[in-house]
Amino acid sequence: MNAIQTNQLTRSFGELKAVDRLTLEVPRGTVFGFLGPNGSGKTTTIRLLLGLLDADQGMAQVLGFDTKKQADEVRIRCGALLEHHGLYERLSAAENLDYYGRIWHMSKTDREKRIRELLEPLDLFDRRDEPIGRWSRGMKQKLAVARTLMHHPELIFLDEPTAGLDPVASSTLREDLATLVAQEGVTIFLTTHNLAEAEKLCTQVGVINHGQLLAIGSPSDLRSKTSAPRLYVTGQGITAQIVEDMKNNALIRKLQQQNEKLVMDLTDLTRSHEIVTGMVKAGVQIDEVRKEKADLEDVFLLLVDEEKRDEE
Repeated sequence: MNAIQTNQLTRSFGELKAVDRLTLEVPRGTVFGFLGPNGSGKTTTIRLLLGLLDADQGMAQVLGFDTKKQADEVRIRCGALLEHHGLYERLSAAENLDYYGRIWHMSKTDREKRIRELLEPLDLFDRRDEPIGRWSRGMKQKLAVARTLMHHPELIFLDEPTAGLDPVASSTLREDLATLVAQEGVTIFLTTHNLAEAEKLCTQVGVINHGQLLAIGSPSDLRSKTSAPRLYVTGQGITAQIVEDMKNNALIRKLQQQNEKLVMDLTDLTRSHEIVTGMVKAGVQIDEVRKEKADLEDVFLLLVDEEKRDEE
């Protein structure tokens, strides 16, 4: 059974179609990344899946329950970290988690055991009695993730959990998420516009824009199916005329110049030597040549660009 399954799920706000005929499947035990720019429909999708909003048409099942008819059953079995962390800053970390444990009718023994289970992997257990108002934003966000897991949910929704964090805090939270996923065995539905984050965490990703699903698959699948092979050439003597001549080369789909480096999307990476030979003949002194597939961010930008061209 899939953790999440939707079919033609649609929700509008006036003239705006926030989610437009969304059909997807999320297998159990995976980290699913839902990627898209701000305003693409990610948060609305989560609210539909949790039964906090009713769909205009289509259906969604979460953990086998219909989100419209059995929304309470869905929410009992899920955890969610949406726009706000849901923490009480005058309480300590332990008091925050204990409070949520009481809401879920957990016994005192179970609450104490669970607090240790969640805070130790996050390196927060030794600071469990501190009021969290003194904590950094990154530490609060880690505690908020622990809060979503307090009642042993089967599925958790994380809506841009690293938004607003500095690079170090973001990296630490990603590592902690990976640890908790391995420890808890939960399914995670992660929305983000941080493509590097999705590539490191997710086993499967879906790309959404303007409410429509543009692509779905593993990060490597999307790179291989969608992205162009890429050639990086660094050298001296790359003149404006050489760059202009290269733009007319049928092998080069796209060319960017970054000071003494050229970044080229090619139609055929096996013929990259022809590009390098041509540059040498034109007088460029080559320092470095590197070949690789485009990353997930490049795939995303390409998909969004193709969507824009289709609309024009």
